[in-house]
Amino acid sequence: MAALVQRSEASNAALVRGDIEGYRAMAPHADDYTLMSPFGGTPTHGADMTEESWAAVGRFFRNGTFEQQVVQTYGSADMVVLATRERCHAEVGGLPAQDWLLRVTLVYRREGGQWLLAHRHADPLVTQISLARAAALAAGDAPAMPRG
Repeated sequence: MAALVQRSEASNAALVRGDIEGYRAMAPHADDYTLMSPFGGTPTHGADMTEESWAAVGRFFRNGTFEQQVVQTYGSADMVVLATRERCHAEVGGLPAQDWLLRVTLVYRREGGQWLLAHRHADPLVTQISLARAAALAAGDAPAMPRG
């Protein structure tokens, strides 16, 4: 468990620096991997990830620093779940560098003696929002920026 926690932190630190090869080396993905991005939308599946799409992910993140806080771990012989809070400061998607704080769930599955990342779900809902705001988000009616 401790080794997976360390590997998770190191691989995500590489990712926010834009080091996609380092990320992929430290966080091999299961063939049936799913990603539920913090930006919403349709989940991404491992089969969708071409070399070109991996390269695009590497260009999406730049110059980042990363910290991981483990909230809870769950494990069995062949599966580990990490519930974490991720704090990074990075240039993301061409935006100027800023702080990003995410709630994250990672699911690792052991296959052939190797731990593979099977699922990642991240969201920026670290700060509690109102029921009305959650309802608007769920209905697809929320404005991109909260009204002041």
